[in-house]
Amino acid sequence: MLYTLLRPLLFKLDPESAHCITFSAIENARKLGLLKNTPIVCQPRTIMGLAFPNPVGLAAGLDKNGEHLGALAALGFGFIEIGTVTPRPQSGNPAPRIFRVPEANAVINRLGFNNHGVDRLIENVKRSDYQGVLGINIGKNFDTPLEKAADDYLIGLRKVYRYASYITVNISSPNTQNLRQLQATDALDQLLGQLKSEQVKLAQVHGKYVPMVVKIAPDLEVAQIESIAASLMKHQVDGVIATNTTISRTGIEHLPIAQESGGLSGAPLTQRATAVIHQLHHCLQGAIPIIGVGGIMSARDAQDKLKAGASLIQLYTGLIYRGPDLVKEIAQAVCADKAKRSFD
Repeated sequence: MLYTLLRPLLFKLDPESAHCITFSAIENARKLGLLKNTPIVCQPRTIMGLAFPNPVGLAAGLDKNGEHLGALAALGFGFIEIGTVTPRPQSGNPAPRIFRVPEANAVINRLGFNNHGVDRLIENVKRSDYQGVLGINIGKNFDTPLEKAADDYLIGLRKVYRYASYITVNISSPNTQNLRQLQATDALDQLLGQLKSEQVKLAQVHGKYVPMVVKIAPDLEVAQIESIAASLMKHQVDGVIATNTTISRTGIEHLPIAQESGGLSGAPLTQRATAVIHQLHHCLQGAIPIIGVGGIMSARDAQDKLKAGASLIQLYTGLIYRGPDLVKEIAQAVCADKAKRSFD
């Protein structure tokens, strides 16, 4: 309710300023004891060997540097994913680089993996008192040649391994040049082969196995999804996140802002992301869990992704338009849906 009143004021600011102000408000509310640092326990489940108190997570991108884990935990998420983080700090693409599309409940961003680097992220995680499931999303620096991309992912994997509950390999952002080429069969096989080999070594060194998941794009043909699914199973990847933002402008093509480059998220992505989940689930046949993300603006959207085959879901743009109450709304709806099916 409070966010509904504040949103018009926040939307008068540029998106990056509003982002900072919102985090400051959440941090202050937490310090004043107005928010409790506990997740909503509803429909707990064990996926990838990890215990999730509820299936509603935060997608990567909102807290790129892991600076606000405690504040985000106070919103009730069942898990939090931070990043994308790169080996070296980088400023990302020049501003303006985030554009709200309120007519369509959408956002276009071309941030370009702006972050303070993996070492800073690790320091932030070490200082945090967050005890929940933590995903760390890794990527490559913009100036690392594609043929050497694996080197950057290996650096990220090694550095974050001991601090992450699971690690996400982001090969699907549209805002790092040619990054999505890593989803092609040969490139993906080579990358996953190296990362899985390193994961085995790190598990021995650290005495624990940290699951590794891959985040894919929504702009894939059926044959591409089938190929990716085959690679994921071949290399025994632990999970897959579907999907990232889309380069399509379907749903906003009539608006002038559609000319802006970058990834589109929010309501125009809802059905496209759900369709990818459905196709991916068909290919994987339950062999690998799916984390569904993309255009979840309501409890119904979340339930549709779970019914399509996702085991967990993540939010981002929905929070911008609906606020923190969306987390509780979805968790309660999922619980109510389970209770109804049990009764039936």
